[in-house]
Amino acid sequence: MTIPYLAQPEDQQKLEWLDGSTFSILLDSAATGGQLTVGRFAASRGEAPPFHMHTREDEIFMLIKGSALLWVGEEEKELSEGGIVFLPRNIPHGYRITSETADLLMIATPGGIEGMFRQAGRDLATPRPPGFTLSQDALAAAADAYGQILVGPPR
Repeated sequence: MTIPYLAQPEDQQKLEWLDGSTFSILLDSAATGGQLTVGRFAASRGEAPPFHMHTREDEIFMLIKGSALLWVGEEEKELSEGGIVFLPRNIPHGYRITSETADLLMIATPGGIEGMFRQAGRDLATPRPPGFTLSQDALAAAADAYGQILVGPPR
């Protein structure tokens, strides 16, 4: 039997993301025939994306390590280490890391959302431009290009 795709950690693209966090693309749509994207966030206390919803994909988050507050619509829940959540498309959601650090696994289906991270983030394999910041304008443009709707500011 042949493994259709295998990427060791050194082969996985790592991007600078929100609030100094890192997003690693473990499997992208090219590797999975468009079926899914798998990514992993290494984040610190306070990291929070804008309140948003996905129009193209369903999303699963698993908090491997740490704790976070999760908002789905107007509902607020605490997500503890080992917790997992399924977020169907078109449901507004967001989170905020409440532990010192967090390790968060994301699975999205179908694949393609990695394009948003690549467009707005910075590949850590390249030199960091002086004064680089992930601006709200860059984030909004990338979100729009990949079917994400920014509903409001981080919570």
